[in-house]
Amino acid sequence: MIGKNVQTDFSAQVSEPSIDPSTYVHPLAAVIGNVTLGRNIMVSPMASIRGDEGQPLFVGDDSNVQDGVIIHALETEVDGIPVENNRCEVGGAHYAVYVGKRVSLAHQVQVHGPAVIYDDTFVGMKSLVFKACVGRNCVIEPGVILMGVVVADNRYVPAGTTVKSQEDADRLPEITADYPMKDMNKGVVHVNTNLARGYTKMRDEK
Repeated sequence: MIGKNVQTDFSAQVSEPSIDPSTYVHPLAAVIGNVTLGRNIMVSPMASIRGDEGQPLFVGDDSNVQDGVIIHALETEVDGIPVENNRCEVGGAHYAVYVGKRVSLAHQVQVHGPAVIYDDTFVGMKSLVFKACVGRNCVIEPGVILMGVVVADNRYVPAGTTVKSQEDADRLPEITADYPMKDMNKGVVHVNTNLARGYTKMRDEK
């Protein structure tokens, strides 16, 4: 489903998603409201990208939103007045959720804004990113909870870890040459951008 949001006291404007033609949204996925999807993105079955409360939501080129992923956010306005604590600034613009380029959101990830995930980062299965900012070239292993923290560039978060203090976030290990998952995101991006191209071609040939 691709559709507009409804007008409410926390969402005065009715918006329709902006989706690049090279991006594939599976018929069993939902993209609603104030959402921008860049180029060559694969949005898999049962994913939900819902810009009807916090908005806007943004996903950059060559990223992937895998099966069961949820992207949503806390309200970013009330009666037309911005809720600044629920917005993130990236490049001079404000977002409820910003996902950069070549980001992998693996199966059943939840990204709940306010949240930012920068370029070339892998977020593992069943992880939660809430009121958090994740840097570039990071690996969030499966089952991680990030709440209210900033994860620096080139860090990894071990599987099953909960990080709720900035002190713990600052102690996260750096990705080194011997880290087993250091190149995982490149392979995942390769697979999903090729799936997006294949499915859009099949869609357009119908």
